Amino acid sequence: MDSFEYNCNPARIVFGSGTIKRVPEELVRAKVSKPFLLSTPQQVGHIELLKGVLGDVVSGVFTEATMHTPVEVTERALEQLRSSGADSIVSIGGGSTVGLGKALSIRTGLFHLTIPTTYAGSEVTPILGETDAGRKTTRSDPKILPSTVVYDVDFTMSLPAGLTATSGVNAIAHAVEALYARNTNPVINLFAQEGVKALASSLPVLISEPSSQEARSSALYGAWLCGICLGSVGMSIHHKLCHTLGGSFDLPHSETHTIVLPHALSYNAPKVPAAMKALAEALPESDGDATRGLNILLKKLKVERALKALGMQEGDIDKAADIAVSNPYWNPRPIERGPIRELIRRAWAGEEARADL
Repeated sequence: MDSFEYNCNPARIVFGSGTIKRVPEELVRAKVSKPFLLSTPQQVGHIELLKGVLGDVVSGVFTEATMHTPVEVTERALEQLRSSGADSIVSIGGGSTVGLGKALSIRTGLFHLTIPTTYAGSEVTPILGETDAGRKTTRSDPKILPSTVVYDVDFTMSLPAGLTATSGVNAIAHAVEALYARNTNPVINLFAQEGVKALASSLPVLISEPSSQEARSSALYGAWLCGICLGSVGMSIHHKLCHTLGGSFDLPHSETHTIVLPHALSYNAPKVPAAMKALAEALPESDGDATRGLNILLKKLKVERALKALGMQEGDIDKAADIAVSNPYWNPRPIERGPIRELIRRAWAGEEARADL
């Protein structure tokens, strides 16, 4: 076995059904008592439920969390947070809300408890992506990691089928890139394979049976494992492309990940045979070909496959390629502008992934 290093991120995980009722005791456990609540405008109903659980200890509420964590939104929230006298942050929602919670926590040092309602996985990572003047930058710091994550399967029961699919594939992307990360290790490989298996088996069920408690629980479990992958090892060209497309062209996060993933995998396939084998074993109907398995999964999930349908213009392809090759992440295959441009073009056009890049 090759030598390796493994760091375990020190977050506390509470997983189950109805676990939102345990938030008060988790705050007591952390020795905080005046939480400031965060959500998006679409999830104000979750805030009301949370207020019902917490009672009159809530010090303030901010419901303007926004995709890609714009710095100007964070600054508005920060001003309200500081004037509220809060001693902690409780975020409830998907990646946008978790991101805002992280941005506020790293700026203030306040305890952050998060209740994820999608499969994004960012709740268990020490990574923060922020957008300023149209450019998305990411940084990693152990202090960014939320201290406690409360996974309540009940909050995912009403997740629309479309978002269930793209959010789940977004999680799978973390595991895919973990399998060929420069600093991967046997522990993370186990998490990655188990996470992909759990999601690839449960997501198609949820498209036809969105209220399946068993499938919802399996998907959330898989998302947690994939999130650990994202927070433990480095990511490569797939994540670089998605940050480029999302931050520069304001494309929706999980939908972009879903479209780009099979193409990014195809780009790296010749250089990562062990990762491709492990992924093929985790994806149903792969027949030994992980790209095939991913294409089949996306077909079952009935997801959008074209970036142009998300609003990206054909004229943006060259700009995206230029940004993607500037300051690239480490990648198992060298970053070449020609093939990267073709990768983006295929994703823009909605073509199926094929391993000839």
